[in-house]
Amino acid sequence: MPTVSVKWQKELFKAVEIDTSQSPYVFKCQLFDLTGVPPERQKIMVKGGLLKDDADWSTLGVKEGQKLMMMGTADEIVKAPEKGPVFVEDLPEEEQVVAVGHSAGLFNLGNTCYMNSTVQCLHSVPELKSALISYPQSSRSNNLDQSSHLLTVATRDLFSELDRNVRPVAPMQFWMVLRKKYPQFGQLNNGSFMQQDAEECWSQLLYTLSQSLKSPNSSEDLDAVKGLFGIELVSRVHCAESGEESSEMESVYSLKCHISHEVNHLHEGLKHGLKSELEKASPSLGRSAIYLKDSRINGLPRYLTIQFVRFFWKRESNQKAKILRKVDYPLELDIYDLCSDDLKKKLEAPRKTLRDEEGKKLGLKPSEKSSGTVDGDVKMSDAEGSSNGSGESSKAAPQESDKEMQLTGVYDLVAVLTHKGRSADSGHYVAWVKQESGKWIQYDDDNPIPQREEDITKLSGGGDWHMAYICMYKARGVPM
Repeated sequence: MPTVSVKWQKELFKAVEIDTSQSPYVFKCQLFDLTGVPPERQKIMVKGGLLKDDADWSTLGVKEGQKLMMMGTADEIVKAPEKGPVFVEDLPEEEQVVAVGHSAGLFNLGNTCYMNSTVQCLHSVPELKSALISYPQSSRSNNLDQSSHLLTVATRDLFSELDRNVRPVAPMQFWMVLRKKYPQFGQLNNGSFMQQDAEECWSQLLYTLSQSLKSPNSSEDLDAVKGLFGIELVSRVHCAESGEESSEMESVYSLKCHISHEVNHLHEGLKHGLKSELEKASPSLGRSAIYLKDSRINGLPRYLTIQFVRFFWKRESNQKAKILRKVDYPLELDIYDLCSDDLKKKLEAPRKTLRDEEGKKLGLKPSEKSSGTVDGDVKMSDAEGSSNGSGESSKAAPQESDKEMQLTGVYDLVAVLTHKGRSADSGHYVAWVKQESGKWIQYDDDNPIPQREEDITKLSGGGDWHMAYICMYKARGVPM
């Protein structure tokens, strides 16, 4: 068997035997033992080019004492781990939450799924958690009743407990204080607590927090909840019979999606919800008359809450009946055309910046088209503050950079509260919440279940399956 020398990098290996009865691959394995370079990475120069694994040695003309050149990178030496394997269940609870990628579920304490789903949706709002963390434990403002103070503390403590645990949490203290503040949630039927309306629980909890989370040290009496969820509406109230017309301003925490045989999509339902008919006294006619109220959004929220008006009172059965009609809703919602003319003007610059940023990604020139349309799949930054209708960021949320994030009228879906069943006072409520990682988790009481994003918009109704009752969207904005 001939022996050769092999030059690799700065090293020279002498008297390496070649067994010509074996394939060159065996020779490469010998070199692997010497150099640590795997056979598949070795490039060995021989007569005619590179040495192939299945070449015939007799045709290569390798001579005794010949010097071969090899190129290739050696594998890194595998070091023994400094620490042994650590299993998720062995980690502290806080680290388990990070590893699992979502917070804990909530035990059902007896028809409390309406409460659990509400808590899970609102718990997903980091700015609300921040406001609660700074809420004092013992002291309360003079104009805040004790039950509201206790409910705020219980909400803060429950949010904190959810963040610290992966195992289900029993919200006993929160439920007890909620029933004390709002006795309707403690109604009994044959000795058992009754199912309640999740939208009523959502509204009552937000109202309480809006009272308790006001800043007592500010002359403006800042309301953190209003800064996050408040929607400013301007309305034209007109009486066709008398010709009277007036303008009204109001702040609400949600928009209503009215459902009729004409409504197939959320956007259509929102338009219906912004128009209403009311009867009131007419000064000029001296009697009651019908007025038409047409509202427009005049100030955008940081988080847009939308209620699907699915329940109505059915006299025959003496209960809230449910509208099962399918109403589609998007992952991305643009409400520009629902805004007042004044707000539309203030949104023009942010929306143009948005289009220009997207155009740069596509290699296009800055856009000159109207602000009324924004490409559906444009990726925007999350707004860092809510708009107060003037195009400025709200003081309710802190800025993370020198540039303020301006809202564009475009929102991303971050939570869905669904109802399964035929009546608001029965059936089952579930929360579907988008995590910071972008993954969706279905919180079915104490059981968090990962879900695919494409399945979230399938909760649109049309049968007895889970259907959207409340949707929460998060504002997207651009730095300006």
